[in-house]
Formats: sequence, C-alpha cells, structure tokens
Amino acid sequence: MDSQKILNLYAAGERTFNRANLHQMNLSATNLSGADFTEADLSGANLTQANLSGCNFSQANLTDADLSGANLKGANLSEVNLIGAELIKVNLEDSNLSRADLRAANLEIANLVGANLSEAEMSGANFRNANLSRANLTACNISEAELNGADLTGAMLTEPEKTGEVLHMGLSHKWVTWASSYSQVVFS
Repeated sequence: MDSQKILNLYAAGERTFNRANLHQMNLSATNLSGADFTEADLSGANLTQANLSGCNFSQANLTDADLSGANLKGANLSEVNLIGAELIKVNLEDSNLSRADLRAANLEIANLVGANLSEAEMSGANFRNANLSRANLTACNISEAELNGADLTGAMLTEPEKTGEVLHMGLSHKWVTWASSYSQVVFS
C-alpha cells in the first residue's frame, strides 16, 4: 500500500488501517484524524505536521518514525512502540501513552498536557522544555531521561520521585534518576 492509496481510502471514508504495513511511508502534512492504526507498522514513517488527532495507534510500531509537529491530541497510543522516534513540538495533549515504549525518543518542546504516561518506558527519552503539566507519570521509568526545563506542574508522580530523594537505577521501573539538576524542573 502506498501513501496515495491511504489518502484515497481516507477521502472515501475509510478509517480502519489495522495491521497495515506502512513502513517508511511519507504521510507528512496529511489529515488522517480519527483513523485506526491498531497494530500497524509505521516504523520509519514520515508523519511530520500530520493531523492525527483522535487516532488509535494502540500496539502500533512507530520505531524511528518522525512525528515532529504532528497533532496527536486525544490519540490512543497505548502500548505503542516509539523507540527512537522524533516527536519534537508534537501535540500529545490528553493522549493515552500508557505502557508505551518511548526509549530514546525525542520529545523536546512537546505538549503532553494531561497525557497518560502511566507504566510507560521512557528511559533515555528527551523531554527538554516539554510541557508535562497534569500528566500521569505513575509507575513509569524515566531513568536517564532528559527533563531539563520540563514543566511538571500538577503531574502525577509518587512522592519519592517528586522530591528527587530516590535515585535508584535497579530493575524497578518505579524509580527516577534525574539526568540533570531537578532545580530546573517545575513542580507545583
């Protein structure tokens, strides 16, 4: 399936692309809002500036995909694979990223206001200057994540993570290691 076929099907009213092989597809600056990409392979895809609001990417493979500047407001990305993905300035407001794999993903300047990141694997991810206010970060692994300049106002964190008292890097995914001075991270 090529990008033009996807766009033609979408224009004709089709919204279900479950398990589709969209590997390295260029869908930049397209409107695919409300589409269902459950378990689809979008690894290496170019989705920059795309409108993907309300989409379902549950259990999809977005490894090394570029979603910079995309609108994923209210999207379901539960259990999605975003390892190494580019998500610079992406809008993930009120999205569900529970149990997502964001290892080494770049979410610099991303909007994650009200996002659910519970149980997400975020080790080594870049959240520099990201807005994580009101985000649910319970039971997630953000060891070695870059949080310099991130806004965590009203974010749901356990008390040991919030105070920076726990710097445990063992097997438990419930502990946080701050990659830089947490005095620059905003808490309320």
